[in-house]
Amino acid sequence: MPAVVNIAAYRFVSLDDLPALQRAARERAQACGLKGTVLLAPEGINLFLAGARAGIDAWLDWLRHGPAFGERLAGIEVKESLSDHVPFRKLLVKVKREIIRMDHPTIRPEAGRAPAVDARTVARWLRQGRDDAGRELVMLDTRNAFEVDEGTFRGAVDWRISKFTEFPAAVEAHRAELEGKTVVSFCTGGIRCEKAAIYMAEAGIERIYQLEGGILKYFEETGGEGFEGSCFVFDGREALDPALRPRLDRPAEPAEAP
Repeated sequence: MPAVVNIAAYRFVSLDDLPALQRAARERAQACGLKGTVLLAPEGINLFLAGARAGIDAWLDWLRHGPAFGERLAGIEVKESLSDHVPFRKLLVKVKREIIRMDHPTIRPEAGRAPAVDARTVARWLRQGRDDAGRELVMLDTRNAFEVDEGTFRGAVDWRISKFTEFPAAVEAHRAELEGKTVVSFCTGGIRCEKAAIYMAEAGIERIYQLEGGILKYFEETGGEGFEGSCFVFDGREALDPALRPRLDRPAEPAEAP
């Protein structure tokens, strides 16, 4: 049985005194024996960490209820997978302008999310080829092109972007293709497709949803029905299959989500 627990999580929530939070997060992660990346920004937190079960559980308890964040992260959702080795070489805790860069500061998920749809509902819509109201379904991949090349939903729309800051321009170039359809934006763990869905809703695109928890949660809850290939991840595992098994299992430099 693999002994290493890998977690991915994010939360859009207003954070201040970031240098103090950075120091506290680094010290606590080190004390728990964890490696990976934690990003902090005024808009929230984004993290990818790995370690023993006891260390992961202690870290999450501190994150959700410890004195540094208070109860601001009590409801943070976590995606888990297992591996034989820690897929990071070191620990990085960074302060950034955005936890996922889009260069649209008016997009504030904390102020209100776009509607979300759960994994099992998406699986049913994929089997039907339409949503429950009979509208054509569009699965919109918001990830970078090289990630999409590892695997995506069968028939998904891929605009071949090379970085997430290109997404708004791609929406304006292709928005006519989405009219009258139900659009589900998706990404690895939910953070990019959450911002993407809000941007599209504010741009006037109707019936836009985000896939709750992204591809990783979809794998966990459905086994990957309708997904072809693997999901690229930014660590030494390189990609996870729909059973959340790594293609590789070796350390890598901690990498930030694009």
